[in-house]
Amino acid sequence: MTSVLVIDDHPIVLQGCRRMLEDAGVTTVLEARDVASGYKLYRRHRPDVVIVDLAMRGNGLGGLPLIRRINAHDPATRILVFSMHSDPIIVARSLEAGATGYVLKDTSPTELMKAFEKVRAGTPYLHEDLAMQVALVRAPARGSPLAELTARELQTLSLLAEGKSYGSIAEELNVSYKTVVNLSSQLKQKLEAQNLPDLIRAAVQLLAAAS
Repeated sequence: MTSVLVIDDHPIVLQGCRRMLEDAGVTTVLEARDVASGYKLYRRHRPDVVIVDLAMRGNGLGGLPLIRRINAHDPATRILVFSMHSDPIIVARSLEAGATGYVLKDTSPTELMKAFEKVRAGTPYLHEDLAMQVALVRAPARGSPLAELTARELQTLSLLAEGKSYGSIAEELNVSYKTVVNLSSQLKQKLEAQNLPDLIRAAVQLLAAAS
């Protein structure tokens, strides 16, 4: 018997995953539409596999710290990221956070179930093309500016790209306004942005290229 927790803010994705998992013989499929309720369900039910999106509405790349938190609680937890983000930097960060596998949302149902079966068995999964790109970005010469960002900086950058104010970002990340100001200053330095409009422009361009 296998239990699976799917964390995604799109109802159609939840419905599609449930249907495929049940067709594959999964007995228990739990669903959550945000990071907080997803972690609560994880702690309460301890599912065999967690399938999680990275970008959830109003929380930037909130799936990254969630993966890290689940992994810190139990490193043996099998986590499959199901995301639209194809940038190898983001994929690498997910694996470093504790994900067992990573599959893109534009993949075929057959590929998704192949990834699920691998992860359920405890075997790491990456499509060959994506694995090659991840190997390249993990090499010493990293080309993307995203490579130098922390998970929290990536999350802040994603929210800035959505047009969120510092106050809104502080509230959504549950940090102080000053923390967001400091994070933005760090991002300006790392991305060589002169001011906030430059930073937001860079955020939109970088994350658009990653999707």
